[in-house]
Amino acid sequence: MNTPTKALTYLDGKTLYYSFLAGAQKIFENQVLINKINVFPVADADTGTNLASTMRSIVESPIPTKDLKLTAAALADAALTGARGNSGIIFAQFIYGFSNEIQKHETVSVETFAEIVKKAVVYAYEAIANPVEGTMITVIREWAEFIYILKDTIQDFIELLAQAYEKAVESLQATTATLAVLKKSNVVDAGAKGFVVFLQGMVEYLNIGELRKLISSRETVVIPDAEVISHEEINFRYCTEAMLSLDEKKKANIGQVRKLIGPMGDSMVVAGSDKKMRVHIHTDNPSEVMLALNRVGNITFQKVDDMVMQKEISSNAKYPVALLTDSTCDLPEELIEKYQIQVVPLSVHFGDTYFLDRLTLLPSEFYSMLDKSAAYPSTAQPAYKDFFNRYSYLSTHYDSIIGIHISAAMSGTWSNSSKASHAVAEHSGKPIKVINSKRLSSGLGLVVLRAARELENGATFEELSGRIEKWADNTKMYVSSRTIKYMVKSGRVSYAKGKIGSLLNLKPIVIVNNEGKTETFGKPFTEKASMKMIMKEIAEKIGNRKIWGYSISHAKNLSTAQWFADEMKRITGLDPEFINEASPVLGVNVGPGVVAVSVMF
Repeated sequence: MNTPTKALTYLDGKTLYYSFLAGAQKIFENQVLINKINVFPVADADTGTNLASTMRSIVESPIPTKDLKLTAAALADAALTGARGNSGIIFAQFIYGFSNEIQKHETVSVETFAEIVKKAVVYAYEAIANPVEGTMITVIREWAEFIYILKDTIQDFIELLAQAYEKAVESLQATTATLAVLKKSNVVDAGAKGFVVFLQGMVEYLNIGELRKLISSRETVVIPDAEVISHEEINFRYCTEAMLSLDEKKKANIGQVRKLIGPMGDSMVVAGSDKKMRVHIHTDNPSEVMLALNRVGNITFQKVDDMVMQKEISSNAKYPVALLTDSTCDLPEELIEKYQIQVVPLSVHFGDTYFLDRLTLLPSEFYSMLDKSAAYPSTAQPAYKDFFNRYSYLSTHYDSIIGIHISAAMSGTWSNSSKASHAVAEHSGKPIKVINSKRLSSGLGLVVLRAARELENGATFEELSGRIEKWADNTKMYVSSRTIKYMVKSGRVSYAKGKIGSLLNLKPIVIVNNEGKTETFGKPFTEKASMKMIMKEIAEKIGNRKIWGYSISHAKNLSTAQWFADEMKRITGLDPEFINEASPVLGVNVGPGVVAVSVMF
């Protein structure tokens, strides 16, 4: 590194912030490598992506101010908001501890800085239920302890952090021998690696001091793939996280939250303060974790990652093309696993409480809540950042990606996915195509399934990209219902029309046209008449033609779904590609009892 021309004896807010930008850029540049060496605590190969998400939240926040206390507090809040995974949350808690220990100083000296970082380490340890040495937390502690030793002999921050960085590198190398799982794979700890490359960026900025080189740090940079590392077994399937705004009346603290959810899994990290907490746990029951957390505060953010799927992708991706869809596709779990399909969930909101479709709110739980809730639920598409993080992760493991989503006329899901894909494709260099299926439910699932089967048969990214829209147009979808009242409640049918329909006891049939919009096809007076009308229309459409396949989704109405399956087999000779419970998102809009039959010609 170049020798600086001027010593830095005091640290202010702006210098801290810009050094964080430089550290973040180093995380972005090493994201793929950090993912590839991620074998502890779980081999889900996403530590780089998680740290990048944490850093992205920081660099996107308008933070700079000369006041160190204000800047550090803003950095801590941004880190906590964007934190993902064990490493991201541990890092965020360390920054929170750092900000909390700063007194009202606009600047600090080396000696004061050393005192603060030493105390901040305690916060990071307290966030982890079972701290394991030889990991990120060890490197943070040994780095901070070395700074404390140097404080009496060095008064220049540039020299201090440069020497402390070398100590962090030494500590990082020692992690391989400390943990058996790291020694077996001959790698260093991924989280610790992330912390060290972050420090590298900080030191380089302080040493060179050129702000113009930091402009690109506001975007993700993906570097060529590293060699895949062998992975160990996973004890709990889902990496589950939440941001919790605490109820002041209940006065929950970190210890109480840890005790509440601790028995539900392992790898628990709880960071934050008595007002806002970030919670992380590996569990088999994400919905139980969220229900428990909801008792002590308001959940403002949720994330659930399937670590079994992530492990398979990192070590045994079946195809060079990743398939991504959303939770309205209604594909059964066994098909999602078989074809390694990525599913980004929509959310279902009951008043101020929200859940992730099919992850923290299962169909059975949704319908039991539907008639009990004082507020009728609503739905929301995944956020831009949800897609950005997923595409960023997939771009480190696949040559290309295809997204297939619910009709753009019904949801903003396709729009957010498309925008995120363009940003990731630009910086990763990986081709990404995002398609508006103009379908949902069993119809969307059928289109995604055919794409997966074609991948299995060797189809390329270019071939699939050119065929999917045609398959979607050739998919006809019919929805029968038992009542019109839920369509009125959700706003899909106006109150006036709904009132008339209720008086007449109509059982409306809905179709999805090739613009991706719903239309009323018929208005029979009984469910049986509705079922027969649908089958008559399907039989006439089929005629003597062959179909590729059909699928059926239902909302607490398996008997009717099975009747449709029997009738479809009678006229086509084919079994359904799948019969599955409909997404709660569909249930919000049409209510229990509906059955969606989709046929692809």
